[in-house]
Amino acid sequence: MTTHLINLVLALLFLALMAQLSIQTPEALSGIPITGQSLAVLLVGLLLPFPWGGGAVLLYLLLGGLGLPVFAEGGSGWSSFSGGSGGFLIGFLLAALGMGMLRRRGWGQHLGYSLLANGLGTAVIVGSGLLWLAHLYGWGKALEYGFYPFWPGAIVKILLGGFIAWSMLRKRKTA
Repeated sequence: MTTHLINLVLALLFLALMAQLSIQTPEALSGIPITGQSLAVLLVGLLLPFPWGGGAVLLYLLLGGLGLPVFAEGGSGWSSFSGGSGGFLIGFLLAALGMGMLRRRGWGQHLGYSLLANGLGTAVIVGSGLLWLAHLYGWGKALEYGFYPFWPGAIVKILLGGFIAWSMLRKRKTA
């Protein structure tokens, strides 16, 4: 239990730090930056046993909602959930929970499955974000704001997350 709590705290710190790695793109008119947040969510979701990864992301979202500046570019508050990033934030929780369930099935221990898990987690995050952006702005703007500027970085994060998770889990017994 103590190990899980330590991992939870480390995951929270990792999520908050990676969210601060931020690149603002001119194409992202909605104000949604490219961050290390989604990579952190993918890694936390696959590296921590279910449901601890999802729990870490839920706690991260709650702390950010309550005002701690842990979101991208030091953002915080419940208003973050109603703006352009709201769907992506919800997608983080769904992706982390799903990745934890895939880890239970040993997906992190095999490179192909680890890459596929990261691809699926990314699809959940992007899909959730696009649905919310479409609600706010319509589908054309949702793709313009939430997909086109981000897909090249998403590919890099899938590959990076897949390789990192696999290298850390390949010799471990899945918990």
